[in-house]
Amino acid sequence: MRKVTIAMGMLLVVASPPGNAPPMRFHDIAFQAGLTTVPHFSTEKRYLVEIVGGGIALLDCDNDGKLDIVVVGDSTIDRYLQGGDPLITLYRQDGDLHFTDITQSAGLTVRGWGMGVAVGDFDNDGLTDLYVTGYGRNVLYHNLGGCKFEDVTERSHVAAGGFSVSAAWADYDRDGHLDLFVARYVHSDIRDLPKPGARSFDYKGVAIEVPEVEGESALLFHNRGDGTFEEVSKKAGVQNADKQRAMGVVWGDYDNDGWPDLFVTNDVGPNYLYRNRHDGTFEEVGLASGTALSTDGRAMGNMAADFGDFDRDGKLDLVVTRYGLQPLSLYCNQMPRGFTDVAWDAQLTTSGYSPVRWGTGFADFDNDGWPDIFVSNGNVSSVLEALPHELPYREPIQLFRNKGDRTFEEVAPNTGLNDGPLRSRRGAAFGDLNNDGNVDVVVYNVGGPPSVFINDTRNLNHRVLFRLVGTKSNRAAIGARVTVYTSTMTQIDEVRGGGSYLSSNDQRLHFGLGNEATMKRVQVQWPSGREEEMKNVPGDAIYTIVEGKGIQSTVKLAPPDQDAGPKKTATR
Repeated sequence: MRKVTIAMGMLLVVASPPGNAPPMRFHDIAFQAGLTTVPHFSTEKRYLVEIVGGGIALLDCDNDGKLDIVVVGDSTIDRYLQGGDPLITLYRQDGDLHFTDITQSAGLTVRGWGMGVAVGDFDNDGLTDLYVTGYGRNVLYHNLGGCKFEDVTERSHVAAGGFSVSAAWADYDRDGHLDLFVARYVHSDIRDLPKPGARSFDYKGVAIEVPEVEGESALLFHNRGDGTFEEVSKKAGVQNADKQRAMGVVWGDYDNDGWPDLFVTNDVGPNYLYRNRHDGTFEEVGLASGTALSTDGRAMGNMAADFGDFDRDGKLDLVVTRYGLQPLSLYCNQMPRGFTDVAWDAQLTTSGYSPVRWGTGFADFDNDGWPDIFVSNGNVSSVLEALPHELPYREPIQLFRNKGDRTFEEVAPNTGLNDGPLRSRRGAAFGDLNNDGNVDVVVYNVGGPPSVFINDTRNLNHRVLFRLVGTKSNRAAIGARVTVYTSTMTQIDEVRGGGSYLSSNDQRLHFGLGNEATMKRVQVQWPSGREEEMKNVPGDAIYTIVEGKGIQSTVKLAPPDQDAGPKKTATR
């Protein structure tokens, strides 16, 4: 297999326009890379607490320049009642795409039932911290350096609890300290779960819990700057007063005013879009903006969302995934007129197969300058396969390649993403694991270790990554926007501290540059309000930009025609 892939790769080193590009290629290295110690539990899920987890995070826990991987832990009802399982597993990258489970030595020992994870430097010490959501309890792990963590949940006042799902960091008031939004799903008591015969425990005659109960309130923790937080969701207007069932969250400056706004997906209900009023409060504009409902005005089974500028017009658009047989949405940002769902015109939605979609994200996997859309799929439980006409439990991954003309094509069948056994998947995280300039993907698999898809796409396209460091802004630069100008295109992206579904991406910003070897201008808008600009910046490098100081370090990438192809761990 490896020799075939290399031979194909050599044939594909050609320059091609977006509409006629070489195929993307991925291969799963999880087993060879050492990601094998995540506990395995049954796929016969019947209760919501068993169904909706879990997430993935990519971070550099020891600042060695290599991404490490966090996988959120699963559990069972019986095990939870006896104390549960570790909320997360941390795999440190200790070599060329080889990872070691250091969970215990890292001090990540809190047990329970994990759901999601958000990455952010809450105390501005230059070390990435972890906020882990779970059923019944959440945990804030403070990074002590060297991938060692301490549980500071109680003294930081962010314990939360309930049925917490997605969380994300952002400096919503731009005071230089990261705040934290936590979405919660439904009211649930694991000691008093619904029984067969109950309305909330019946789906087409199969004994499985459905979201009939009301949702839980959301939480917004304002960072006081002294290591503690104050819960201010009601004061800020984001408390979920209507008790919707939240699933995914993502922050992004959709109206280009320099302040982070918040989008929350709600299961079987309208989505929320909270516009930042610049005074510590938010206005909910989901219905007015056109992002709350489907095109025909229905509340949908919304799962996850991601912001990205798919048409390169300088405004952040939204992709939203949904439950099976419901179309995903691509909300095109047409501010100030609001958003329009263009998924059908963009060829992301057809009248045929619509899987149960979970984790999603925009990423330029072939470095042509146009962000593609990745979707991880899988039905909620294997017990549903007994029903006629029900979607399968294990479903293929979908990858929609951006053709550069406001349309996409589904290319996953030819990329290697579905070459192995199909899985039921949940969260997905995106980042450059091997620092080769290609975006890789790590995907949560129910009942087994994650998939680690290394991107072997081979072409002549240039690319660049930016690592941002705040000084007056929060140290992780979450909320900073980078604009890249070339002779043919303008691109934007923002640093985020969690998003999509229960997950957190590589916080370095990646841009594909196509055939442009040099960027005419690179502009950074920092959360503090400061703006910086650099001119004639070469591509094919990883840059560290420090607020107020410009580019402080450069790591050159190999030329694109020499850098692609299978890596050492691809041997099968």
